[in-house]
Amino acid sequence: MKTAKVLHNPGAGDGDNSDKEIIAAIEAEGYKCSYLSTKKKGWERIQPSDVDFLVVAGGDGTVRKIAHELLERKLIEKKTPIALLPLGTANNIAKTLGISGSTDEIIKSWKEHEVKKFDVGRIDGIKKHKFFIESYGYGVFPRLMKEMKKLDKSVFDSPEQKIKTALQLLLDMILKYKTKVCRLNIDGEDLTGKFILVEIMNTSSIGPNLQLAPFADPGDEFFEVILITENQRDDFAAYVKGKLEGREESPFFTGRKAKKLQIYWEGTALHADDEHIMLDEPADVKIELQAGLLEFLVPVRKP
Repeated sequence: MKTAKVLHNPGAGDGDNSDKEIIAAIEAEGYKCSYLSTKKKGWERIQPSDVDFLVVAGGDGTVRKIAHELLERKLIEKKTPIALLPLGTANNIAKTLGISGSTDEIIKSWKEHEVKKFDVGRIDGIKKHKFFIESYGYGVFPRLMKEMKKLDKSVFDSPEQKIKTALQLLLDMILKYKTKVCRLNIDGEDLTGKFILVEIMNTSSIGPNLQLAPFADPGDEFFEVILITENQRDDFAAYVKGKLEGREESPFFTGRKAKKLQIYWEGTALHADDEHIMLDEPADVKIELQAGLLEFLVPVRKP
């Protein structure tokens, strides 16, 4: 009998999935299961080597929180696969990995699965921030994160309402945001310019399901670098407006593959995954891909 450790954020998404329901559903499929809430002290004392796999039940923030803990503690020397139960608002990581369906359907899929390697971005040049697993960037997106954190969470009736609010704020910002200079070197190529947005992406989408890099593969040992210039402002706004109106159109952005980057942004605001970061002054930052440090259970791809 395989054993699983559930790490659950009971406040994720609409909070409908209780710990008892999750445990019962996992045990019904023949797994031995133990449980920790990420809202309680001590969850960091997990020992992945004691189980066959970890179950992360929550949103993107919960996935990142646990992944960062594993990376910081270097427990990934013996990799323990992570199975996701996406319960959050956007679930960008799960969507990138092709994990969807009801909780019961996802749990059933673990019987026949593949182990997907997941790359990690190493950050050099910013104190207290060493890794990212989803994205890292500058420009309009960090500003959106800052404004969203100012809002009272009680105003959101549902995850869908939260995404809609974020998209509306973003649309307004895109139309007003002043481009900034970014000295950028990608694998030895100088791409310095003025941009509305610079994103180094490991997943296909970020934030309110902005699918900026639809072909991103977090296990292909490459980042997708998205650069949006002044000339693309109207196209960017049209893309976000389409999402607000319920249209998921193909984005116009062309991503560049990268393994190593050197970046100097003239501003002081940036983000690493879901953390909005304010620097005291602009800084030179180095980003380097570290291949396959994490592993996830994903559905078997059908031919």
